[in-house]
Amino acid sequence: MSQKKVILLVEDNPDDEALTIRALKKNNILNEVIVAKDGAEAVDMLFGSHEKAVHLPQLVLLDLNLPKLSGLEVLKQIRSNEKTQMLPVVVLTTSNEDRDRMESYKLGVNSYIRKPVDFKQFSDAILQVGLYWLVLNEGPPNIKK
Repeated sequence: MSQKKVILLVEDNPDDEALTIRALKKNNILNEVIVAKDGAEAVDMLFGSHEKAVHLPQLVLLDLNLPKLSGLEVLKQIRSNEKTQMLPVVVLTTSNEDRDRMESYKLGVNSYIRKPVDFKQFSDAILQVGLYWLVLNEGPPNIKK
């Protein structure tokens, strides 16, 4: 039984949200995209009873600069929960701060991508992310207890 490969996009900027979804569609990555507008909503979608709650997405695209709960805090909660600790998380951010990159990797991010300003470059980056994490990558097996 195959499950739908859902992408959880955690992005508070409506322009960046639209740009990411446009880049996914442009590259024929037609997975369902669920959007969380802030860190607290993302955590609620993953662990709570949010109306858009996701079972377990195939991939989380996570901005760092979020209201209510930072992307780093969201990442920390993802990695500290047995249900989500191995979930692929890609930070997609405008931050070029070394401390953000270092902290993201310390917390267990799978990849850290700085959002290119140019749409063509951004679209190419999204294509690579989509191909790798949704097509090529083989995650850990689902082991039922």
